[in-house]
Amino acid sequence: MRAVITVIGRDTVGILAKVSAICAENEVNIIEVTQSILQDMFCMIMMADISKCAVPFTQFSDSLTEYGKESGLSIHVMNEDIFNSMHRI
Repeated sequence: MRAVITVIGRDTVGILAKVSAICAENEVNIIEVTQSILQDMFCMIMMADISKCAVPFTQFSDSLTEYGKESGLSIHVMNEDIFNSMHRI
């Protein structure tokens, strides 16, 4: 099972490191990542393997969302199947 993680917010040092650390703490493997800086805005999309996640998916998602709130970032975690369904024409 895979998840799509999106992160958007004002660019600061350590965003990628902290999001990656939360994934590692929960045994979530980052498969692919793309990021860019648009003026002073940080934008990142990650594809992550959640099949061996050490906690329930909602708990993992909540931990990233909470980090986002604390850091002024918008972080969304969505199961790949739901993501694909939402974006199917």
